[in-house]
Amino acid sequence: MKKNMVILAVMMAAAAFLFISCDSPVRGDEPRDWQAEGAFFNSSDEQITTTYYKPYTGYVGDPMPFYDPQSKTFKVPYLLEYRPNPTGTYHPIWGVETTDGANYTSLNEVIPCGGLNEQDAALGTGSVVFDEETKTYYFFYTGHRHLPQAGEATEAVLYATSTDCKSWTKCRSFLLLGADYGYSAQNFRDPFVLKMDDGKWHMLVSTHQAGKGVLAEFVSENLTDWTSNGVFMTMMWDRFYECPDLFKMGDWWYLVYSEQHSAIRRVQYFKGKTIADLKACTAGDAGLWPDGHEGFLNSRAFYAGKTASDGINRYIWGWVPTRDGNSNTATAPAPAEPNWGGTLVAHRVMQHEDGTLTLTEIPALADKYAQSSEIKVMEQSEQGVTKTDEGYSLENNSYIIFSRLGYHSRIQMTVTTATTADKFGVSLCRGTDSKKYYTMVFNPESDTKRKINFEEEGPSGTGFIPAIDSYVFDTPADNTYHITIVTDNSVVTMYVNDLLCYSNRIYRQQRNCWSINSYNGTMQISNLKITQY
Repeated sequence: MKKNMVILAVMMAAAAFLFISCDSPVRGDEPRDWQAEGAFFNSSDEQITTTYYKPYTGYVGDPMPFYDPQSKTFKVPYLLEYRPNPTGTYHPIWGVETTDGANYTSLNEVIPCGGLNEQDAALGTGSVVFDEETKTYYFFYTGHRHLPQAGEATEAVLYATSTDCKSWTKCRSFLLLGADYGYSAQNFRDPFVLKMDDGKWHMLVSTHQAGKGVLAEFVSENLTDWTSNGVFMTMMWDRFYECPDLFKMGDWWYLVYSEQHSAIRRVQYFKGKTIADLKACTAGDAGLWPDGHEGFLNSRAFYAGKTASDGINRYIWGWVPTRDGNSNTATAPAPAEPNWGGTLVAHRVMQHEDGTLTLTEIPALADKYAQSSEIKVMEQSEQGVTKTDEGYSLENNSYIIFSRLGYHSRIQMTVTTATTADKFGVSLCRGTDSKKYYTMVFNPESDTKRKINFEEEGPSGTGFIPAIDSYVFDTPADNTYHITIVTDNSVVTMYVNDLLCYSNRIYRQQRNCWSINSYNGTMQISNLKITQY
């Protein structure tokens, strides 16, 4: 009996050690108030995300959002990425449902993969529409054949139907092949379907014609019989536009797409007052960009973005990729690529007076962070920091380290610089003893332009990290930056002045300290607020 009690005591002690050592900020044998100290510790993600969305098993691939007029909800089917995926049959379509873009309910599997020898052994991106006349949902998707033989298409367009948007039936008699219309048999994918002003259904397909990327167009009156309408739009230079999304917003037509080219690898858009104007943006490689940053909507860490609207708000869903080894520096500069798939992230699409688009925070997502968090200064530079009535003033080469964030935090602040040349940044994964930490640097690109650079700072830091910087945006005329940073575990999104949306994957920022840094010039910090849930 005594022997059993000894064994039990040893087992309980071992279990306690594992519990404490797994991600715990407690160091040594005695419990301590970890909110009262600023030392860095090696934190990790929760199993699931609750601001954005990640399934318990696997990762989110290309989302295919649509607004369901029957249920009055957004449905977001996506390609489920297992790691590893089964050989030949992979990326079944699963889905989630949301009313506000901030809270999700799983729809489980929507469309399964076909058999190993069928055209849809693996599935690819598509789109969903609802036919009001027949009260039927149509899901058009890409079928990818495993090891195609001579004369067989690698990719083709298929569809499934449903009357309740829950149970889907594949139409085995439908197969749209690019080679039948002079397009590629290897790249013929990502069908997007929309009912246009002529009352007909139009389908765009990403493909190649004579070696050049194009969006092929097909037209139908009943969603089952389709005829070719030629090339809708050519693609610039040697580019390839994945996940096309065509919509009208106000007086403007837009094409949102994901550029596959490794040198770009971002979500972009074109705009035009008419469809003809939209097509002219790329005709003859014209390069009629919609804004001063080539239509970029986010960083490289947001991909496969597609939109949906309830008639009032238009949201965009894409995925933020994971990184090998949970490394913050594995950002995969060209010609390498980031990991395929990750966490589902949504933003609100904002249309400006001149028709340009930017991405901003979803209101319901902001409302989710309802619990105020105490802000404490854990450490500051010996010189250059002054407490003011509004907040803080920082001079050259100064910093303030603030208390720990949670798993899901929302930071708000206003930063006002003295000149357009002043340089500052916000650091995550920081501790009072950090050898390296990760900073989103507001870098002056010119007298009138800014850009967010991502840097690994600290004594052991490597400096600028390529391939994960933002697009350039206009320096505010009053040098004032209204900044919101939303975190959910390792996913981080920064919004600035309705001008910039910057997404990133930054591991180990959760439950660690963070800082504001001034590199040169003078800056005022005001309206600092942190909320969480």
